[in-house]
Amino acid sequence: MITLYDFAQAPSPRRARILLAEKGVAHETVPIDLRSAEQLGAAYRAINPLCTVPALRLEDGLVLTDNAAITAYAEARWPEPALLGRTPAAKAEIASWNWRIEFEGLLAVAEALRNSAPAMKNRALAGPFDYAQIPELAQRGLDRLQHFLDTLDARLAGRETIADEGFSIADITAVVAVDFARVVRVKPDPAKHPELLRWRAAMAGRPAMAL
Repeated sequence: MITLYDFAQAPSPRRARILLAEKGVAHETVPIDLRSAEQLGAAYRAINPLCTVPALRLEDGLVLTDNAAITAYAEARWPEPALLGRTPAAKAEIASWNWRIEFEGLLAVAEALRNSAPAMKNRALAGPFDYAQIPELAQRGLDRLQHFLDTLDARLAGRETIADEGFSIADITAVVAVDFARVVRVKPDPAKHPELLRWRAAMAGRPAMAL
């Protein structure tokens, strides 16, 4: 049986949960408590030396330690529904938007949160090493996040999904990014982001998005 190492409140493992649900992949779940720094303990380091979640252990013991690897593997092993695109152009479009959403959205939230939250003192970056907070980066993250919401709203004008081909990994990443922004008290503005809110309401109709 495939095993997902997870933490329910974190955005990165949520991306993996949604992906596996959309693909219909059965798996076991092992929770890793980030609040108590379980990810830094010897037991989990032996599984994933990066000290991050998600990690996905396959039936043969191979462990995939990030969403990029998990997504690539899942798409290759369970090609339907196709979430990385079918045509060369669609694959490129989805990859580009997925990268932008990670960089401009998810990383902006992480920048704001990890450089301001008292509980994350000396944990400004995820992983096995400690890094000091830089308060100025918290404000930059909030500024970047507002620009990201504007960009996403413009992209979604007249669209049902982020990519032309239909629902894709880019939509999964965007849902997680928009929802994760609440942790730094940022939400789409109905006056400024009507297209984004319309799309998010439609995405709520997909059962996997409740995970």
